[in-house]
Formats: sequence, structure tokens, C-alpha cells
Amino acid sequence: MPLSPPAAREPIHTRRYTFEAFRRSDGLWDIDAYLADTKTYGFDNEYRGRIEAGQPLHGMWIRLTIDEDFLVHAIEVASDDTPYAICPAVAPNFQRIVGLRIGAGWRAKVREQVGGVAGCTHLVEMLGALGTVAFQAVFPLRVARDAAPRRAGSRPPLLGTCYAFAPDSPVVKRQWPEFYTGPEASGHGDE
Repeated sequence: MPLSPPAAREPIHTRRYTFEAFRRSDGLWDIDAYLADTKTYGFDNEYRGRIEAGQPLHGMWIRLTIDEDFLVHAIEVASDDTPYAICPAVAPNFQRIVGLRIGAGWRAKVREQVGGVAGCTHLVEMLGALGTVAFQAVFPLRVARDAAPRRAGSRPPLLGTCYAFAPDSPVVKRQWPEFYTGPEASGHGDE
């Protein structure tokens, strides 16, 4: 079921993200992201002049190239639409991301390298989400390809990463019973 019916309201601002993952012929992966901010009204901008309703105030791209171990090999950043002329000049700073590995602490590592005045708030937000998209794209195919059973007793990498994979959840009880910590009757409801 979607969200409940809203109160009477007027649309003002829309932010749209698009993320796409691609397996490359050289064995690497490209994760492309686009962010667009639009308003439902026109307004004047010192740098661009008039920005009409529906025209992007922010229109920004990132391409992150990674390997199957989530190591960043390359990054490309482009800001087509910005509110200030200076904004695109921050793009070279994002090369600091090359060599980082997507995994635990990814968002903190990104903020450490290109947060605050070293980067762009919108691009940094996208990079955080790019980590999740990369995981969703690469991990299942890597697991399917390897098709090697998990070593007996080894901890599943997804264990404890969300509500469904909580050690006391019915999902864990079914998929990894040796790691299940809940009572016989889980009380979590439907999966």
C-alpha cells in the first residue's frame, strides 16, 4: 500500500535520482548516477539568469568505475546545471575517491575526502547512495558466479545489515539457522 492520502497541498520542489549499473566488457563495473532538482515556478538566478519552472537548478552526473571487490578504479563528475558558476570547479577533488573501497564506512570515507568545502553536498549525497547501488548490482552476480557454498560456520555478509537480516528474524532462521538468535516463535510477523 502506498503512503496515506495527503492533505491538500501544492507541489514546489522535486529531486529525482537515477542510478544505473553496467557490467563492462573489461570486467569492471560502471555505476552511473544523475540528480535533477526542479521547481514548479520560475525564478531569477544571478549566474544563469531566469530558471523556468521544470528546468533543473541542479543537474549533476557521476560515473563510478569499480571492480568486483568494490574497489574504485575511476570516477567522473559533471555538473551541467548549477546555481553558481564556481560549482563545476570542484570536480577534480572527486579524484580523491579513486582507491577507496565501497563497504562499511563508505559514506564516512566519502565525506572525509570530499565533504564540506572540498566537495559538493549533492554529489556527496549521490556517492553515498552509489555504494548501495553498486552492492545491489555486483554482489548477487558475484555470488551466483562463484556458486561456492559458504564455508560452514562462516558468518553471512548480510547478517545484521537490516531488519530482515537481524539475527533474530524469521528470514535468518530460514536461510542461516546456525546464526539465528531469536526464540522459536519469532514474533516478527510476515517476512
